[in-house]
Amino acid sequence: MTTDLYCVMGNPIAHSQSPWIHTRFAELTGQDIVYTRRLIPLDHFANSIKAFIDDGGRGCNITVPFKFEAAALATHTSERGLLAQACNILSFRDGEIHADNTDGIGLVDDIEQNAGFSLHGKRVLLIGAGGAAAGVLGPLINAQPAHISVANRTLDKAVSLVTRHQSLADRNQTRLEAHDLSAVHDPFDIVINGTASSLGGHGVPVDAHVLKPGALAYDMMYGPGAQGFMDWAQAHGAQPRDGLGMLVEQAAEAFLIWRGVRPPSGQVRIELRKVMQG
Repeated sequence: MTTDLYCVMGNPIAHSQSPWIHTRFAELTGQDIVYTRRLIPLDHFANSIKAFIDDGGRGCNITVPFKFEAAALATHTSERGLLAQACNILSFRDGEIHADNTDGIGLVDDIEQNAGFSLHGKRVLLIGAGGAAAGVLGPLINAQPAHISVANRTLDKAVSLVTRHQSLADRNQTRLEAHDLSAVHDPFDIVINGTASSLGGHGVPVDAHVLKPGALAYDMMYGPGAQGFMDWAQAHGAQPRDGLGMLVEQAAEAFLIWRGVRPPSGQVRIELRKVMQG
């Protein structure tokens, strides 16, 4: 029996904990896989996918900045991937490229199940309109918050993302709005940072007045990169949370798609946190 090959592709990629997670999933479920990191040149994504398929690759996770390219490259795309127009998982079989997006379900599961914070009826601020934000907006809407504001430095991108999701928001009776970052003034129950500001070491992209007392402040980044956002949130009376749980939960969904087995994500999340804390 041959060992199946998987990887995570991105740029940068050295920080990714996906190889540890999927290797642990495989150990706990008895699956025979090898999972590695691949640093992809910014202008060589399609060629890198072809090379991985030629190497016998069965599937890969996609991280920044290639999620939109992954969606465009696919021959078959899931409903949630089509809505997002950004994909974080590719599967290769029968000469076809199948794309999906597990980011949103990973985020919602971590917020509601792991953090114990219900999204239903809440006011949510989603910062960013890139691949990360696009991947999570649909599942956030399906959790039926009362209101979601998408705020971005480039308003047109936020408007485009909101327009694409408007019918889903209407069905869930969720008010959905787009804003320029500088025009966000109201307080929210949940503030989600879906920008690359943490990864780049930049400052928090919004003012603290967006945080209701006791709000959940969630950075999709994890580890040291998210510390600045989390320190800011705690200093202003919010509950800080990084994206480690989201990372593990989206990986568990990907593993299920690839292998047909749901791994014990809760156990692996606890183990990974300990590993990262040294």
